[in-house]
Amino acid sequence: MPFDEAQSNFDLFRDCLSGPLVQRSAIENAKISQKRRTRGRKNPVKHDIDAHAIGQGDAEELAEFIEYLATEIFDSSPHELQSLSYSAIQNDPRLAERFLGDPFPPTTLDHILTSIPPSVGDSLHTYSLIDNDQCSLPKFLIPIFRQYVDAATAAPPTTWSTTRTSACEMCERDWIPLSYHHLIPKQMHAKAVKRGWHEEWRLNSVAWLCRACHSFVHRVASNEELAREYWSMERLMRREDIVAWAAWVGRVRWKAR
Repeated sequence: MPFDEAQSNFDLFRDCLSGPLVQRSAIENAKISQKRRTRGRKNPVKHDIDAHAIGQGDAEELAEFIEYLATEIFDSSPHELQSLSYSAIQNDPRLAERFLGDPFPPTTLDHILTSIPPSVGDSLHTYSLIDNDQCSLPKFLIPIFRQYVDAATAAPPTTWSTTRTSACEMCERDWIPLSYHHLIPKQMHAKAVKRGWHEEWRLNSVAWLCRACHSFVHRVASNEELAREYWSMERLMRREDIVAWAAWVGRVRWKAR
């Protein structure tokens, strides 16, 4: 596989891996910050993400940890997994049988998990990201591999592809893989037209987001809320939690591989 394609798949895997790690780090830092500010209060306070409470050093340390884990896992993974693509799946039915099933076939899953160095589990346990038992590492990694395979083998988008940006429209990182976010979730299209929320021509509008920001949007708003209230980037960026998230995650940057 050409170097640029291999690097592209590594970037994609690192992006998938970063999602749960970035989310966990942001939540833990937010809890610490909120606890300091609300010490002595009797009423519980919602743990929102405070971009100002999380320093540049935290972001750099997190980026280095993600880079280390991604390199250890991806470079040890089976070659077929590293080189997956839409074209490869179309041209080799055996690859589709091995990797497109959800859940993964047992033989595929075993092949993936046995390739992971012991240092990965040790590192995740040290940082309290998994428990020290045999089930914790697969439970943590399988959804990440599933997300990577789905993204690597996805058909190229045809709708609104000319709107693709060079940077995430939330955090503005311009060196990270992007995914397209349906501003009006597809599950809501029929209801949106029937209720008069939108005209049909607007239904397939998209925003280009990195995976971390894409996941965050779907955590903070339901599909109906997105369709009714937050159907454009301008509307999304009016939310204080999204602005704070974008400011923080924008500081999580990888070093050159």
